[in-house]
Amino acid sequence: MGWDALLLAGLGGALIGLLLTLFGGGGSVLATPWLIYVVGVIDTHAAIGTSAAAVAVNAAIGLSAQARAGRVKWPCAVTFGIAGLAGSLIGAQFAKQVDGEALLMWFAFAMIAIAISMLIPKKSEGDPNVHLTPPMVLKLAPVGLLAGLAAGFFGIGGGFLIAPGLMASTGMTLANASASSLVSVTLFGSATSLSYAASGQLLWPLFGALVVGGGVGTLAAIPLAKRLEKRTALARTIFALMVIAVALFILLK
Repeated sequence: MGWDALLLAGLGGALIGLLLTLFGGGGSVLATPWLIYVVGVIDTHAAIGTSAAAVAVNAAIGLSAQARAGRVKWPCAVTFGIAGLAGSLIGAQFAKQVDGEALLMWFAFAMIAIAISMLIPKKSEGDPNVHLTPPMVLKLAPVGLLAGLAAGFFGIGGGFLIAPGLMASTGMTLANASASSLVSVTLFGSATSLSYAASGQLLWPLFGALVVGGGVGTLAAIPLAKRLEKRTALARTIFALMVIAVALFILLK
């Protein structure tokens, strides 16, 4: 693997880290197309496994910051995450049995779904003091399982499913749901990438480049985020349309 591939992967990681920091989600879905169409990874499964590993690391870093800020509702987040962990392993195992070209087509449809979810306005109201109850567990477990299946199959963080699922199941606020979703994103990404790594389908040098680049992109986004505060809705719309454009490129290629 040449330095040019590592450099391109690092550049992609920086772009993804920048977008994740600016828009609070969705950026990780670009990792797999970037590895395939820009870096030149031929194996779709290896690209998905590698991007899933990078997503897990970035989510863990974000989780650490959110935990220090006290925004993570741990009982609810862990219940959701454990339920989805089995789903992510099943999803990853199933994805490895699917032909690479077909899997890429399904991935493109997932990208469109994620972009649409970004365009839908989200309510910020909710209970900031929510506590886990037995009835909540019965709601969290099946939703977590389904989110884990999707995350494992597509090798994505699944935040676009996890945060709304947490809000619907517990009534927590959007801020708490976004922070708590990082528990599941970390668990799902780790499980998915370990499954691919066990099959020899994780490209470690590219993974390292994505993570390093992601850190650089996150740092670069901090000053930009302040400038975009009043134009967040417009910026998210532009980003969502860009994701749809990439998905259509994959489908029509």
